[in-house]
Amino acid sequence: MSTSETSRFVRLRVEMVLEITDADALSGTALESIAAEYGEPGGESAEERMHAESAVREDGAEALASLIDPFDLVAEVPGVELAQASWTSEIVDYDPEEPDAWDLDDEDEGYGDEDDIAHNGEEHDDGEQRSGR
Repeated sequence: MSTSETSRFVRLRVEMVLEITDADALSGTALESIAAEYGEPGGESAEERMHAESAVREDGAEALASLIDPFDLVAEVPGVELAQASWTSEIVDYDPEEPDAWDLDDEDEGYGDEDDIAHNGEEHDDGEQRSGR
């Protein structure tokens, strides 16, 4: 494809499995973030704040999702502007000792396309993305 035919937009997919090592610290930080976002209790958005606080107290995945901001991931990257972002977080069964524990969902649109480029900018012959980390 020539440069003039190439879209300026790139879909970057990042998938991570994180271990919650201190649920109290995670939920506490999420609650602090909610307090900063919504301001004083009893304000106009008191119902939204109570719902958000309840969610992060009950679910570590919710607490984590409330603290992760894709805008922060690219804010310092020169020459790019975040056009749209979405993210989710969920509790998963994961065994780091299991050799096949890292299994990306190949059914997702875009995964395994021949245009996939690895993190180091090198395209692999088999179309697979590989990480050296």
